[in-house]
Amino acid sequence: MIILITGASHTGKTLLAQKLLERYHYPALSIDHLKMGLIRSGNTSLTPMSDDEELTAYLWPIVREMVKTAIENKQNLIVEGCYIPMDWQKDFSEEYLKDIRFYCLIMSETYIRNHFADIITFASVIEDRLDDEYCTMESVLEDNAGFLERANKQGAEYILIDSEYEIPL
Repeated sequence: MIILITGASHTGKTLLAQKLLERYHYPALSIDHLKMGLIRSGNTSLTPMSDDEELTAYLWPIVREMVKTAIENKQNLIVEGCYIPMDWQKDFSEEYLKDIRFYCLIMSETYIRNHFADIITFASVIEDRLDDEYCTMESVLEDNAGFLERANKQGAEYILIDSEYEIPL
């Protein structure tokens, strides 16, 4: 089983991946870790501040082939990160799709406005965020609105975090 978890920044992708890892003992891949390894090793001219579309175009083909390899080897894997395109399904045949579950986490504007202090408080619950000084309510609102727009445009299913933060495991 492959579990893909995507969504806007600060929606709890890494926390969900960690909880699934603990429950099912599946290995987990953070696309952010892959991104930073490729950047720090000099294997790309992209930077942590590169446009998300550029980063997705660079990282998704690598991640996609890792997913295929895991399925072919009958291995479980949790993959989390914001660099999973909403039309990810087009890259897999039915043979692969039957082994993939997709979760997209999006917070509503109301949730963000009512719980922004909590969002910041829990931002580093799994890993330290070195760049969170630039995180503002406006940036979180914009990021989530973008994910919602792309999900709706592609007809992708998503979990809307609206009044309570509850992610079904």
